[in-house]
Amino acid sequence: MMTGVTRISKESMFSGLNNLRVITTTSNQYETSFGFTEDDVFETLDLFGMKEKKDKVKQWYDGFTFGKYTDIYNPWSILSLLRERQFDTYWANTSSNLLIDKLLQQGNSEIKETMEHLLLGELLVTQIDEQIVFDQLDDDESAIWSLMLASGYLKIIHSEFPADGNFRYELALTNQEVLLMFQKMIRRWFKNPEAKYKDFIKAFLKNDKKAMNHYMNQVAMQTFSYFDTGNKPSGELEPERFYHGFVLGLMVELNDRYHIISNRESGFGRYDVMLEPIELGNHSIPATAYVLEFKVYDAEEEHGLQDTVRAALRQIEEKRYDAALIAKGISKDQIKHYGFAFRGKKVLIG
Repeated sequence: MMTGVTRISKESMFSGLNNLRVITTTSNQYETSFGFTEDDVFETLDLFGMKEKKDKVKQWYDGFTFGKYTDIYNPWSILSLLRERQFDTYWANTSSNLLIDKLLQQGNSEIKETMEHLLLGELLVTQIDEQIVFDQLDDDESAIWSLMLASGYLKIIHSEFPADGNFRYELALTNQEVLLMFQKMIRRWFKNPEAKYKDFIKAFLKNDKKAMNHYMNQVAMQTFSYFDTGNKPSGELEPERFYHGFVLGLMVELNDRYHIISNRESGFGRYDVMLEPIELGNHSIPATAYVLEFKVYDAEEEHGLQDTVRAALRQIEEKRYDAALIAKGISKDQIKHYGFAFRGKKVLIG
């Protein structure tokens, strides 16, 4: 028996290793044999005097599912936690995650945007091919989710098995450890323009549009080609979705202060991004709420990026995107609107 192996290719009559029985994460065989059960973990925490840590341990390291058995914990993470007595990304740090990193960077805008939704705690509904092999990764854009499920980065929330044989799954990030691993990965993507990126976030929180435009254009100049190096550059095929995902990535650092909500209904339409102040107890943080709308320059309809910005701001007002925030008790004067206009690597924020 071999475990923890991802298939490089499918066996054939010409291979030296053949007639394998492949057990996947959805198989019911040996479902409790690949990790610690929750009973195992909680009993061990009692023995180590860490009974009060059970909820936090569950948040960080639970989430693995094999077959119909849920609440499987990663053994390496649990053993490392017991030894070090502190929470960390133990399992995620045992490898470079280089392949996943590369596939996400070079994926199209839809993959990047889906990843952002997963980071915000949302579900992904997709088909999964558990027989995926490496030579299919470049041809099948959805294969990355199959690989991430097989590798433990995603977990199954719900599954459907229709008569057509196209199994559909609801997937989410496995746990807090995996979430932090991906957040660190995204920060590395911005490593080169990191100082300018942080300056943009500071300018955004200060509502300094002049500085926002300065730093955003510098970040865009250094990062757009870096992200769009795949075989199908998303900036050419779906530019608005690409920019949407790019700005969402910049906003990830604010998730300790804001609920960052993307592409939801409010008023008479669907806004691009909303930043809603996080509540602490019964009192919200005394911060401004934001509604962001992205527009790509239309040469046939607009004379310049200023027209594009005005169109974005007009859409926020006409579609009444503030409605969701106002319904939660946030006053109109606490809500800021930003229109992001893009033309290639040039950006104008108003």
